[in-house]
Amino acid sequence: MEREQIRQAVTADVPAVKAVTDAAYRPYIERIGVVPQPMEADHAANVAAGKVFVTGGPGTEIAGLVVVEAYADHLFLDSIAVHPDAHGRGVGRRLLRFVDAHARALGLSEVRLYTNAMMWENQEIYPKYGYEVVERRVDGPYDRVHYRKRLL
Repeated sequence: MEREQIRQAVTADVPAVKAVTDAAYRPYIERIGVVPQPMEADHAANVAAGKVFVTGGPGTEIAGLVVVEAYADHLFLDSIAVHPDAHGRGVGRRLLRFVDAHARALGLSEVRLYTNAMMWENQEIYPKYGYEVVERRVDGPYDRVHYRKRLL
């Protein structure tokens, strides 16, 4: 698993992108009281736009993914999803490292993201990887904690 590559998703990956995203976020529905936004994303459009990167080589099972979008001054990490069957294997850690490297390759010095305030596990994880809380605000039905990571 450690040697598994992270690559840009292709059209054939869309069903797996949806399946991994749904499996990763489904447990939060009851806790937060709404369907998490990544589950409602247009996965085909995100893949077509080059925003989705997945673990694994062509023809291998996808254990995790990130959805990112580059802006003039930062890379936005829209979603990170690891299939529950792959928890504890370092998939999330490798994906977060990839996001940093991708931002640097694009010449961007900051990564931003947000997580639902009810997803307290994430609020424990992100600071361990250098993210700092910027603000907490309500966006529609979502109570979000916004983070940033400045890359050196």
